[in-house]
Amino acid sequence: MSFAEHGADGVAILLWAADPQRPQQLATPFFHAAAAAAMDVPVEIYCTAASVHLLAPGVAAALRASERNDMSILDHIRQAVRLGAKVFACSDALHAQGLADTALIPECSGRGGAVQFMARAIDLRWRTLVF
Repeated sequence: MSFAEHGADGVAILLWAADPQRPQQLATPFFHAAAAAAMDVPVEIYCTAASVHLLAPGVAAALRASERNDMSILDHIRQAVRLGAKVFACSDALHAQGLADTALIPECSGRGGAVQFMARAIDLRWRTLVF
């Protein structure tokens, strides 16, 4: 089913201000990623700055967007990944946040940062969102 007459080749999402210190803002990017993936649109999520902490074991599992939400942030990440989204960690951000040697959650597809995101941003067939 096509939701757009001229759909994009994919959606790249940059998590820049999505900080684990503000969990009320963390479900929305993954909710949008899951929605796009459910529409069979390729989705790439690039975690940078403090958002790379979400990829460290135990961090996202302990966070909820609100006390009324039964889903943890890790549940939101898993939902997006289950629908086809790929999650990448910025190597520079991992280093800057002291996580360069930390094993990441299995939902992380690998490393990807500024170069990969900018390649999507300048590709007119892709759409980008920044959270």
